[in-house]
Amino acid sequence: MKPDVLKAACLALNGTAETFPFNAETSVFKVCGKIFALSALDATPLSVSLKCEPELALRLRAAHPSITGGWHLNKRHWNTVTLDGSLTERLVREMIEDSYDLVVARLPRAEQLLLDWPGSRRADEH
Repeated sequence: MKPDVLKAACLALNGTAETFPFNAETSVFKVCGKIFALSALDATPLSVSLKCEPELALRLRAAHPSITGGWHLNKRHWNTVTLDGSLTERLVREMIEDSYDLVVARLPRAEQLLLDWPGSRRADEH
């Protein structure tokens, strides 16, 4: 995955924004002010840190050497994914979406509805 594709994948999710709270090199992707992805888009190798459900994070790390505990983040809840071509673009996109969903799931319901998040619609069906 190339930097422009990674950036577009993060920004394609409803209500997201790219910010630079740490430095000019680190893109921080947020939804409703909450971080779901971080990446130094000009770095080589390219990597992205993403939130992940703890048990899934461990399984992904065991299965893929390019996925490690979040660099400078809570390793229980964050993975750093090196985008060296060893993972399919589909898997990377799924991990980005999962990270986004984990953050949105913890937002107030009103914000979830404004984002037209599918998880908020599932709650209405019960």
